[in-house]
Amino acid sequence: EQGQAGGESGQQLDQEIGAGESVLVSAYVHLEFSDKTWPPMFSRDLTLLPASASSSLKTLIGLSLTTECNVNHTGYSHCSCLSGYQWNASVCSHYLLCHPQHQSHQPCGCLVFSHPVPGYCQLLPPVPGNLRLNSPLQMPGDTLNLTLRISQEATNVTWFLRRPGKPTPILLQKGTQVSLTSSQGQVVLSISHMSQYWAGEYMSCFEAQGFRWELRQVVRVPLQQKEVARIPEKLSISCATSSGFQLSCCIPRTHLAYTAAWSPEEGSQASASLLTTSGSQCLVLAIQRCPAADTTYTCVLQSQDLDPLRFPVPVTIIQDGDTTCPENFSVVAWNVTKAGHVAEAPCPMNKMGVVKRPCRPDGIWGPVQTDCTDLGILALCIKAKLLQAGQGRPAEKVPQILAQLQRRVGVASSPSDLIALLSTVKSLSEVVAEDRMHLDRSALEDLLTTTDNILDMNISSLWTQAQVQKPTEGSHFLLAVETLVRSLSPEDQPFSFNSSNVLLQSQFFEPTLPQYRISFPTQPPVWAEIPSHSLAPLAHNGTNISITSLVLQKLDHLLPSNYEQGLGDSFYATAGLVLVISIMAGGQAFTQAEVIMDFGDTDDFLHCVFWDHKLFGGEGGWSGEGCRADAAIASPATWCICQHLTAFSILMSRQTVPENPVLDLLSQVGLGSSVLALLVCLGVYRLVWRVVVRNKVAFFRHAALLNMVICLLAADTIFLGASFLPPGYLRPLCLATTFLTHFFYLATFFWMLAQALVLAHQLLFVFHQLSKHRVLSLMVILGYLCPLVFASVTLGLYLPQGQYLREGKCWLDGKGGAFYTFVGPVLAIVGVNGLVLATAVLKLLRPSLSEGPPVQKRQALLGVIKALLILTPIFGLTWGLGLATLLEEVSTVPHYIFTALNSFQGVFILLFGCLTDKKVQEALRKRFHSNQPPNSTISMAINETYILEQSKRSEMPGKNELHSEQ
Repeated sequence: EQGQAGGESGQQLDQEIGAGESVLVSAYVHLEFSDKTWPPMFSRDLTLLPASASSSLKTLIGLSLTTECNVNHTGYSHCSCLSGYQWNASVCSHYLLCHPQHQSHQPCGCLVFSHPVPGYCQLLPPVPGNLRLNSPLQMPGDTLNLTLRISQEATNVTWFLRRPGKPTPILLQKGTQVSLTSSQGQVVLSISHMSQYWAGEYMSCFEAQGFRWELRQVVRVPLQQKEVARIPEKLSISCATSSGFQLSCCIPRTHLAYTAAWSPEEGSQASASLLTTSGSQCLVLAIQRCPAADTTYTCVLQSQDLDPLRFPVPVTIIQDGDTTCPENFSVVAWNVTKAGHVAEAPCPMNKMGVVKRPCRPDGIWGPVQTDCTDLGILALCIKAKLLQAGQGRPAEKVPQILAQLQRRVGVASSPSDLIALLSTVKSLSEVVAEDRMHLDRSALEDLLTTTDNILDMNISSLWTQAQVQKPTEGSHFLLAVETLVRSLSPEDQPFSFNSSNVLLQSQFFEPTLPQYRISFPTQPPVWAEIPSHSLAPLAHNGTNISITSLVLQKLDHLLPSNYEQGLGDSFYATAGLVLVISIMAGGQAFTQAEVIMDFGDTDDFLHCVFWDHKLFGGEGGWSGEGCRADAAIASPATWCICQHLTAFSILMSRQTVPENPVLDLLSQVGLGSSVLALLVCLGVYRLVWRVVVRNKVAFFRHAALLNMVICLLAADTIFLGASFLPPGYLRPLCLATTFLTHFFYLATFFWMLAQALVLAHQLLFVFHQLSKHRVLSLMVILGYLCPLVFASVTLGLYLPQGQYLREGKCWLDGKGGAFYTFVGPVLAIVGVNGLVLATAVLKLLRPSLSEGPPVQKRQALLGVIKALLILTPIFGLTWGLGLATLLEEVSTVPHYIFTALNSFQGVFILLFGCLTDKKVQEALRKRFHSNQPPNSTISMAINETYILEQSKRSEMPGKNELHSEQ
């Protein structure tokens, strides 16, 4: 059947055209075929309706089809345009496309109609523009510039990117990497920091001359070294237990064609095969027979016009007699590994990364080091970052990512998972803030559920290890949650949410709101109030008000221990929660308002503070600016009153002793005096060393004292320097300071123990001779290696648990066991010295006839007692008081005594350990009075070495191994 349905098309022919001339006529001919098969020939003579009596018959010499419509069983027509034709923009904007947009090169090539079809596809004019590319091959890190030049007036210019392996194009909008600039006749798309995530086919879509147009360019980005995975990166293998092994080289999908090859392949019965997964391709080298010697296999990736990428994988063959770590099945299966090498294994299923485990030189396995991230969490993190960069529609993507994140948060099991989760929430909050978009009720519930699960994670493992890698994650997470919760759509208010760690109340008020009061059933209960006079300016403006109050429990413990300068260096504990209050009025955040808060009864000295994200270079810290603590009306509690809105909490002193500038000054003056005194002591030893160490026993005593001086000088200097660090000091610097201070203070006490043991040996075993080199070696091991072991074990044991650093100070945490790993050995050493002292007293009071003359023995014991009486009370009493200061209800007196004794230890050692020694005094007199005639009398210096030697000589007549000091 054929018919005419083109209106006056074919009727308005020019009357002046002669009979023998031809003319192009646009006619709309509707053809229907019952068998849905187009005839092979369409050329025929058609009789056109006469326009007038003088019209003559015309001949149709060609028929070009424009539109093909197929009617489905539902009665809808799918009408496709044939080549060179397209539906105009007006029709296209009112009907659905037959298939998803951008599946073909025609932006409006097929539409779905209900009967009848309103028209037909029209002939496309020449393309009114072109798309130019600065370079089709973009190197990683470069900036891509795509320029659309338009010869006609254009509207609705949009940009899309179809990435490799992704069927649906992604809308490109302004973001952290995407920028759009336009001028007369051109639009420029710029993308900074190019990477594989920005490689693919770019499409510029616009409307001009009544049609929609699409121009395309393909952009390729070469692979980077970090994008190629080698599994493993290196390998040590025993041919006796494993006859063969596999090596893999994996690359992501890319528009560039890469050829991969392993070398060498010969001589090892090796075969390479290509494995393709959804997101990558892996070239696997299977080696059936071990090589005879160490071999380096190289994965070579080659693409046209690019330098080849080479990735070596060294394989070490374990020989007979080599020290090895045995097979082990901790976390994953570990093969026999050569000592000094690091074994590697891929992460478990659905995780990305590598698990590593060092084999120590002694053949003992080290700890497992996992860097595995859940693929689902990682994919959401990448989506959020790309959305922030400019890929996708935020109104669609943000709720989708929040819903998927809420379902995925439960599988997080590593610090890498936690960091990826926090990074995802941070990126989404920045997208929401930049676009000023609203979240609906469902999206906010997903966010709060995710937040509750994140705060419920194992703080002693995941959070602590994550903070070591990124100390500011807690602060960024708080800011992100603040931003997202105040973006709730007004249509979804009032809204409430209650969980174990997150409580939220959001309300929408009319401008006549008198005042605001909210309470939360925490332990203890928390309530807040905003007086009516603070809300009066908003009421006068006549705008509706949205007030959101949020309680985040446990989050205060995850924030960096940064305190504004005015808060001092006291030891603080927070209330266990953060209260966030925000007001939105007319789409704008309102931050200036008085708020009164009650965080529950507390007997501690407290500061009312808020978390200031701007402090410490953006790291954030507690600040008391604009806040004060007042006594509550008709209640024993304390109110916090602040003049602005943000995240609030309270800081409570862990000790009843408030911040005392006198103690701080006393500590700094004492440490400074000790440092000077110890330097003087070193100078004195520099002058008299050869005189006072003329025999082995004297050498041992003064060598121990000299090392004590050096260690205490180093410890006091580091501790004094740490007190001048600015608030918010870098965590790695604080860790290093604490570790070194712990080590040097312990070394001081262990050298004191070494001195006591040598003296006790000389006292108890009079006839036993000592080897200088052997004893000195033992003293060095005891004085330096033992404290190093204690300090290292303390760091490794308590840092992952978050119990190593004390809040606000670079010193050991007094809450957990870290501080006791210092005080315990110190008090034990003091106890040992006390036993030596008691033994000396007993021998002095009950001499044996076989030990020589009582007078000489009594003098020897007095020398020992003298050395012990100098150090034992000073150090023992000091750190006994140090333990007492940790008690909750201790008075201020122990604090002052402890500070004085601890700070002036260097002065005590100079006075009683160095200058009171008769041999040192005599050597100094001779040094500075060398012009005077020598004294004819024999010096009666009471020196323990001299007396002991005299005792031995009297007990062993005829033996002259020891020489007396003159």
